[in-house]
Amino acid sequence: MEQQNSNSCECLKKCSFFNDKMADMQLVSDLMKMKYCKGEHWECGRFMVFKVLGKEHVPDDLYPNEVYRAAVLLKKA
Repeated sequence: MEQQNSNSCECLKKCSFFNDKMADMQLVSDLMKMKYCKGEHWECGRFMVFKVLGKEHVPDDLYPNEVYRAAVLLKKA
């Protein structure tokens, strides 16, 4: 069971990207979680869209490192 600390992203437990898309890629998933979810979550493209537009506007296929794509989505809004 994963533990969430005070620096963890508020979306970590319910993030469809990690719980669905990355379920079969444990090593890559763990590395991305370490960087984005348990560290610099404000640099995550998914988190950026979530905070501004809401959960329903986060594309299922948006990777955490796709900051440029997130910026395009936010600019269109």
